[in-house]
Amino acid sequence: MTPYLTRGFAGGSACDQRANTLLDGTYAALDYLLGVAAAQLPKECLPHVARTHFSTVNTGSPYFPSPLKQTEAISALKAVEAGLAASIADLEADVPDRSINVDLERASAFLFSTYLATVGGMDKAHPKVKKYLKDSDLLQAQSILYRRLSANLYATKIPGEYFHLHGSLEATKALNMIGLEGHRPDLTDYHECIKVIEDHVKKYTVDELEEMNWRIKQAGVTCLRWEDFQITEHGQALLHEPPWRVDLLESDSPPAPFAFAKSAAPKSQILAGIRVIELCRIIAGPAMGRGLAEYGADVIKITSPNLSDVPFFQVDGNLGKHAAELNLREPTDRKVFEDLLQSADVILDGYRPGSLKRLGYGPNQILQLVKDRKRGIVYVAENCFGHVGPWSSRPGWQQIADCVSGVAWAQGLGMGLDEPVVPPFPMSDYGTGCMGTIAVLTGLYKRAKHGGSYLGTTSLCQYDIFLLQLGLYDDIIMAQLREQHDDDFFQLRHNDSVDEVGKRALKTMRRTHPELFDEKHMQECFSRGFDANLRTIRPVVEIEGTWNGFLRSSRPNGFDKPTWHDWEVDNDMLKS
Repeated sequence: MTPYLTRGFAGGSACDQRANTLLDGTYAALDYLLGVAAAQLPKECLPHVARTHFSTVNTGSPYFPSPLKQTEAISALKAVEAGLAASIADLEADVPDRSINVDLERASAFLFSTYLATVGGMDKAHPKVKKYLKDSDLLQAQSILYRRLSANLYATKIPGEYFHLHGSLEATKALNMIGLEGHRPDLTDYHECIKVIEDHVKKYTVDELEEMNWRIKQAGVTCLRWEDFQITEHGQALLHEPPWRVDLLESDSPPAPFAFAKSAAPKSQILAGIRVIELCRIIAGPAMGRGLAEYGADVIKITSPNLSDVPFFQVDGNLGKHAAELNLREPTDRKVFEDLLQSADVILDGYRPGSLKRLGYGPNQILQLVKDRKRGIVYVAENCFGHVGPWSSRPGWQQIADCVSGVAWAQGLGMGLDEPVVPPFPMSDYGTGCMGTIAVLTGLYKRAKHGGSYLGTTSLCQYDIFLLQLGLYDDIIMAQLREQHDDDFFQLRHNDSVDEVGKRALKTMRRTHPELFDEKHMQECFSRGFDANLRTIRPVVEIEGTWNGFLRSSRPNGFDKPTWHDWEVDNDMLKS
């Protein structure tokens, strides 16, 4: 374990039940995180991490109706992120004992920030919010309930075994696989849709579903318990990995100091002048870019006009960025993209391993494309299953990782059930996004100090492993949570959708922990892209001598031209 923490717990396992409060649990989580990830971090950042202060008004129970230590996990990750950011700030101006604060309420809210965001005063569940959104649900996998429930957890032929079917952003393949039509206009009732789909899933064993799923290359998975995942070949491979990894790609490029360019921000932003190309969609990948935009980087999110994306996720996920569309299969658009590459510092890859390589834009291919500029690049990729192990090429999303790793079973058992339940909110997505941001900051710091180019990797499963290794809340805490929170939440079952789980969790948390929803945690600004006011969560981290925040409001995919020039500043975003 690291010697740097003053409130950590030396020795022992992270699974030990040593912390009775959320705050002490966060220090324990940070202690454990540094024990497994310190080798991936510049040593200069460790004293900063050790000085991190965690602020909270919580003196009682955990925020989430869950046995998983989500607040502790993300707060520890944010402390590491902050320590890296402070180390970068020191390269501009060395401030002795630079103060750092991580707000536990905002860290917790960050994990469900897409549920807190509003556009035109409407949240993601509002029936009329679509009027503000760009329709990027090209195949109606989100907008039609029956098709949306093709991505859900269902019981199988053998009692006690469950499979998470996942239609991804297409739905028809998964539904056809189990013998159902891709469209059923007659099915509009929530419970009826679930019954019809589950009745068909129950015709098969998990082994049969795995085989069928593999043949059509869909993102479904057997729902495993943590102890079962650990003994799989893939689980064994990932257990030997740190939560994220940063490796040297090439060592010939000279050091590339940070620009610390001037910006409209009230104070210096550590990534001002850094250019990032984000090739991602949904949540985890865009959360990496969102984190870098928060520190002042110019982030262009590039999406294809031919690929679906979840419309509302762009409200939160595109914060601070520009968003352009390019079809990287077309020569003209490839030329535009390769021109952008010439001055890019960071590439973010949120697709299945090998997808960008097949287009000619894998890490080593990009190195060749920018070799003449004599300046290294940082390439960071996140995916579902990780970048090593026999399942590394499998497609997947947050619910898939939560099911295969044991997180869903932990949630269900913690609720007093003998069945898995996918946890509320896309917390693994946001946690993975934070780990990706950490990997980028590490690569940029090493590039500035030592030169070279760097490859960072992380995954949803690696976040879940870190989370589960922290241990679960004990029976006493879970009894308290069941007493405090709405009975309605604990009546959820395995086949309730992520939307239903999130809706009930949000309702009970608003009542039990109103401090999470305090106005001081929110910011509002008009968005030209959405033509409406947007409300989003404020940054989690404060670092002395720097300013964390977004220079511009959000926008839908494809709103901007693919250029590094003429970036606007929204002054309302600069208000503290």
